[in-house]
Amino acid sequence: MRRKLVVGNWKMHGSKTAIADLLSKLPHTGLSNTEVAVCPPFVYLQWVERQLAGSAIALGAQNVASALQGAYTGEVSATMLRDLECRFVIVGHSERRALFGESNTDVADKTKIALEQDLIPIVCVGESLAEREADATLEVIGAQLDAVLAVLDRAQVSRIVVAYEPVWAIGTGRTATPEQAQAVHAFIRDRLASIDPAAAAKTRILYGGSVKADNAATLFAQNDIDGGLVGGASLNAEEFTAICNAAG
Repeated sequence: MRRKLVVGNWKMHGSKTAIADLLSKLPHTGLSNTEVAVCPPFVYLQWVERQLAGSAIALGAQNVASALQGAYTGEVSATMLRDLECRFVIVGHSERRALFGESNTDVADKTKIALEQDLIPIVCVGESLAEREADATLEVIGAQLDAVLAVLDRAQVSRIVVAYEPVWAIGTGRTATPEQAQAVHAFIRDRLASIDPAAAAKTRILYGGSVKADNAATLFAQNDIDGGLVGGASLNAEEFTAICNAAG
């Protein structure tokens, strides 16, 4: 049985005071079948790492450079993230793709370098509203996923997490129905199985489109939905805890 994973993506929100208050209210002792992680902005990573000492909550980053070192002002490397005890890193978030022009190739490069530095990449894939309305959802997601799979070996495929985030449902209050989400998650697992069926069976596939306390349990009950990549709701301790509890 795949252990559920719930990841809070805090995006560019927070302050030391607000984060301290949030962390004090989260379930630090862990849940029996659920792993919890939080991804704060880069400037708070080391501070949050200290706050999480002895906690069951894992630390993640929101992005990673595709190079290990060099003249890349403003970038943060995978080795630096590992130095700060990060376990996870989000790659290819829809906002990175849309606002900063990250291509499928960029996402593949970041995924590979994260794995090589013993980070677990949370590889984000998803379609826009126009793409869904054009019945291009699976074509778009297939291309995004194939670019990543093309640069990984079979052992590396078994170590990634995939997050399906329908762009039209992020921050809009709209959510894919459990059936819509499950259909895409099943497609993703089948795509992974074409590389390695055993790895595909173990890979955690998260849903990331306006997950809330009132829809989490229904979403997480689907066969191929293994948790959530949670945005705005992860900034509310009560809401995020309820989502974690819904995962089990």
